[in-house]
Amino acid sequence: MTSPLAYFTRTDDGDLLPTRYARSRWGAGLLNGPAVVALVAHELERAAGDPELVPGRLTVDLFKAARQAPTTVRTRAIRAGRRIRTTFAEVIQGDTVVAQATLIQYRPSAPPPGTEWAPQTTLDRPPSSESGIALPWLFSEPVGWTREIAGHQDDTRKSMWATGLPAIAGEPLTPFVRAASVSESTSLLTNLGTSGIGYINGDLTLALTRAPVGDWVGIRADTHLAADGLSVGTTTLYDQQGAIGTGLVTAISNAQAQIDFGRVDEAGEPPTRQSEV
Repeated sequence: MTSPLAYFTRTDDGDLLPTRYARSRWGAGLLNGPAVVALVAHELERAAGDPELVPGRLTVDLFKAARQAPTTVRTRAIRAGRRIRTTFAEVIQGDTVVAQATLIQYRPSAPPPGTEWAPQTTLDRPPSSESGIALPWLFSEPVGWTREIAGHQDDTRKSMWATGLPAIAGEPLTPFVRAASVSESTSLLTNLGTSGIGYINGDLTLALTRAPVGDWVGIRADTHLAADGLSVGTTTLYDQQGAIGTGLVTAISNAQAQIDFGRVDEAGEPPTRQSEV
């Protein structure tokens, strides 16, 4: 049976069942980071979304490996002020919390007077972008834009242009969930090197000034710092109109499960979906 083009399906009793698109390459039976982040963003927006508020920050702590098992998300309001709303969520499998998240939403208003510093940067895009859900594009200086991740295993700066996937089949992929799903690739873009990726992130922070416009979100690596098996990476997120926010991850070495995208996987097919990290 063909899996729906989403990370999870929702059962009649409310359980969320992972699809094949939620699988991770870090180990058999595990869920990938974008799936967990998209799910918790979706459920936070479902519980606390407000058209008069802007999702300003989403922080997700990925402190335990999530598995391909029935999953639930529990949310609760922390504070609902006039200008700032804070909501907390836990991702639960069985009796175990595998991740937690905090969403902060702000009420937009007129900017203060004056002009502030802003970086002058070029945010690249691939030569074409289909409408709807599609495979992502990846960019590095030596290669340019392609859809084969293995060719970008080098030590240069990388960018991605992606649509993300819906968190739950049959439920809308909103601009916020799209941005959250794509932002989890901060770890991939900042930690991918000449031998693949050997750092696994334990968190994600997404900060937005506005929601993305259109079906595609760009993400460009900005910094990568590493020492003693720990790394920190940051990215800029953007759309056709310009920069919209930043991503931040911290990660630890997971060299025993290093992912080399140039190797053929167990099914005899080269890994091409960046979301499977």
